[in-house]
Formats: sequence, structure tokens, C-alpha cells
Amino acid sequence: MSNHLVFSDNDPQIATTTLNLGPTHPATHGVFQNVLEMDGERIVSGVSTIGYIHRAFEKIAEHRPFYQITPLTDRMNYCSSPINNMGWHMTVEKMLGIQTPKRVDYLRVIIMELARITDHLICNGILGVDTGAYSGFLYLMEEREHIYEIYEEVCGARLTTNIGRIGGFERDFNDIAFAKIRKFLKLFPAVLKEFEQLFNRNRIFIDRTSGVAAVDPETALSYSWSGPILRATGVDYDVRVNEPYCSYEDFDFEIPVGTTGDVYDRFIVRNEEMWQSLRIIEQAMQKIEKEPKGIFHADVPEFYLPPKEEVYNNMEALIYHFKIVMGEIDTPKTELYHCVEGGNGELGFYLVNDGGRSPYRLHFRRPSFINYQMYAPMTGGMLLSDAIINMSSLNVIAGELDA
Repeated sequence: MSNHLVFSDNDPQIATTTLNLGPTHPATHGVFQNVLEMDGERIVSGVSTIGYIHRAFEKIAEHRPFYQITPLTDRMNYCSSPINNMGWHMTVEKMLGIQTPKRVDYLRVIIMELARITDHLICNGILGVDTGAYSGFLYLMEEREHIYEIYEEVCGARLTTNIGRIGGFERDFNDIAFAKIRKFLKLFPAVLKEFEQLFNRNRIFIDRTSGVAAVDPETALSYSWSGPILRATGVDYDVRVNEPYCSYEDFDFEIPVGTTGDVYDRFIVRNEEMWQSLRIIEQAMQKIEKEPKGIFHADVPEFYLPPKEEVYNNMEALIYHFKIVMGEIDTPKTELYHCVEGGNGELGFYLVNDGGRSPYRLHFRRPSFINYQMYAPMTGGMLLSDAIINMSSLNVIAGELDA
């Protein structure tokens, strides 16, 4: 907090102080700053500052081959990085006209819905911490670990997974991975139910969140909001339903929506979305059993790196490996946009390709960046404690905000 007083532009008789909320404050849960003008405990106005961890991902991606960009998308929303990676692979497949087998789609759906659950676990768990309830966060952290163990079994990594390849996966899911998924489906509902019992009707939690930072649908749409915070206002927009991808049209699930758009509604919507994700994963597991076993990528040798053992023993595989790595296979000149439903909103990839081995221009539509634009205007008139939980409920991930 500053050591000097300034007089408010709104009322010259009111002396206000300047408070820096971030970039290193633990309550921001990320490296971004808000310069707040305070009248006691109440915020008069605020200005957001971002860019503290801007890493120029879009420009770096323009100098990388298409198949080497997932380590960048991993580090945007790292709470649900597999969704970022799958979205990028699907964008490239859209450019190349690759049609993935149904089994690949269902495997991807499983991973993306597990990632959505981890994203919501973190967001709602942290919201509990910021309202003084730490137990729920600890309960959910254990379940998040179980999902990371599934990732580890599938691809060998946990947080930044680099999971998947253009056309599918780098390997098939083994029996251990499927067993861990089934175990998670069996055990997680009881944990989620217990978490809801801790919060949904908790008088302290409701008093801290109900009516706080309420947003109407028109305002949310005018700021291009998407994801759970838009659905909390009552708008039932979900990319998985409105613009289906990865065979989501094959699944039966509901879109949870709120009524008031406040912090409590955002919390409830995310909780309900976790139940729907479980429902989707169960359906995907059933659908996989009806598909031919052993299929985990499309038949596109021009763009899918062959296994090492084939490269060492098969001349054709060696040739394809060389041509892919050296960028000797032409790609179509095109301009396209592809989006997926990320953990916190519509995650889009705007790609301009000139036929080379790397994107000519690439832009990520990062939901955290779009959603966060409204934070500073929302803070006017709020108590500081309410501004903290409002930030938590927006689920702003610094890595995705700056990119």
C-alpha cells in the first residue's frame, strides 16, 4: 500500500489510498497485478496490469514445426494442458484434412474430460481456500493426483504432458491405464459428493459468494465471455455442443447453467460440469469396447512419426521419418480457425499457413485473456475481500493470460 493519500476523482472530499494487489500476492494465484484505488476496505476503481510472464508463444510457434508446438500449448493453461494439446492437434488435422478413427476420438474425449475435471478441482478448491475453507482443497488435491497418474501411464508425464500427436496418440492406452480410469470413475463420485456437502449448503460459504460479482448475460456476451463463467449467467453456450468436434455429437450430456452469474453460480456450474464429465467418460469407455482394438492414430504416414523400432528396421519408415523431421512434405496453403471447450472457456487456434513446415501466423484465443478484461471494471464498489474471491471464480491462469 502506498504511503500517501490521493483525493478521489469521484468525490474530492474522500481521501483514498493506492493498493497494489499483485503481482506477487498469494491471493492472486498468478503473476498479474491490479492497482486499486481504495476508500478504506472498499475499492473505488482498479487498473489491471498483465504481461509479467509473457513468453511470445505465438511467435515461437511460427518458428517450430507443427508437431513440436505442444510443449508451448502445454504451458498456457497448465491446469488442463491436455485440452490445449488436443485442440492444437485437431487444428493441424483440420488443415491437413485428416479424419481420425472413432477410437482415437473417444480416447481423446477421455483425456480431455479428465483434464476438465482437474481444472475445475483446482478452481473450486482454491475458491474454498479463499473463503476460509481449506479442507475441501486438500480432499480434491488427492483426486487430482489420481488423474495425473493416469496421464503418467498414458504418456509418461504429469502436469505439462505433451500428450498426443497429429493424427492421434504416440502409443495406445495399456491395460493399467484403463484400469486406473475405471478405478477413478468408481471412487471419485463419493469424493465429489463429499466436497459438495462441505460447500453447497455451507452458510459461511454461501454468504461469502452468493450475490458477489453478479453478471448479467448481456454484459458477459459483450465482453466475449465463454466457458463456465458465461454459462453461470444463464447462457447455454458450450463449444462441444454448438460446434461439435472429436465425435462429441456421439455423447449424451447436459450443459449446466446458472441464473445470477455470481461467484456461487460459477462454483455450482463447475461442480455440475464435473458430474457431466464423469458421465461422458463412462460413455466413452463403453464406446471404446465396441471399436477395433489397437487403433490409436490415423493412417497418415506423411505426418505421423513412425515408431523408433520401425525406423531402425524398415526403409519406408526411415524415409517418412526423415521427410517429416526435415520438413520436406508440403502442407496446404490455408487460413482457418478451430476451437475447443477448454477448462475456462473457448480455446481457439487461428492459423495462417503458407505451405511451409511451420505456421506462417498463429494466434491463440486464450479464454483467460478474454475473460479477465472485465475484472477491473467489476471491482468498482466491491470490498477487497470480495474482489479476491471474484478473481478466484474467474479461474484466470497466468500462463494462459500472457502466453
